[in-house]
Amino acid sequence: MTDMKEKDQLIRIQKLITKEKILQYANASGDFNPIHINNDFAKKSQFGQIIAHGMMIAASISEMMTENFKHDWIESGKLKMKFKSPVFHNEKIIASGEITKIKNSETKREIINSVFVKKESGEIVISGTASVIQNK
Repeated sequence: MTDMKEKDQLIRIQKLITKEKILQYANASGDFNPIHINNDFAKKSQFGQIIAHGMMIAASISEMMTENFKHDWIESGKLKMKFKSPVFHNEKIIASGEITKIKNSETKREIINSVFVKKESGEIVISGTASVIQNK
């Protein structure tokens, strides 16, 4: 993004979370907690069904930040987040954000963003702050 200013909205990322994607993430991450992959186990849990891995959902924030800030995010990005709610299969998630502050110095600027992942219903799944440094 060029000519960024406070209150600018970041380009959003939308995804449909499927059982297949959850299993693919389990295979890629090595996280085979039964709450993510075992229907019988998950039915007996507080959630009543399989839930997506929290870090799988959080990855949509990093994808959004990379889309918006390219290599600056990869080289200098920082993320603080809180997990608020589980995501179930066949739910659509939307990662979004807004620039909340820009700190300028002679050689660089730090762009601070509020970031969220929400379900299509509007329920917040993850909230947090992401910052990135850009050299001038």
